[in-house]
Amino acid sequence: MLILLVIVGVAIPVRFMRAVRRSLRDPEFRALFVLVVLTLATGTFFYAWIEGWSLLDAFYFSAITLTTVGYGDLAPVTAEGKLFTVFYIFAGIGIIVSFVDAVARASVKQRAEARRLRGRREVSGSEDD
Repeated sequence: MLILLVIVGVAIPVRFMRAVRRSLRDPEFRALFVLVVLTLATGTFFYAWIEGWSLLDAFYFSAITLTTVGYGDLAPVTAEGKLFTVFYIFAGIGIIVSFVDAVARASVKQRAEARRLRGRREVSGSEDD
């Protein structure tokens, strides 16, 4: 059980951040990353301003809405907030899905390269025997 918690709590976020860092070298990924940041920032500032939420609550709501988690503990109460949320979801989910897909592809590519390099080292190491 402890091993599972370590994997979920440490290994997965570390791998995610490593994949993002490496991917930032790619101009297309960098543009997508900026779009994700701008989308989350737009939602955060809108909800803080219109709904009167703290920046943390507004960011939290933006993130759980765009990832389709939607805990239901926060919800817009103003007409402006409700209308914005509808359009925010339609625009934002595609952006977030594209970002997660790009990070997943980078992570898989990174693992494949590491395996390939390990394979080369094992082959060259066995030739020395």
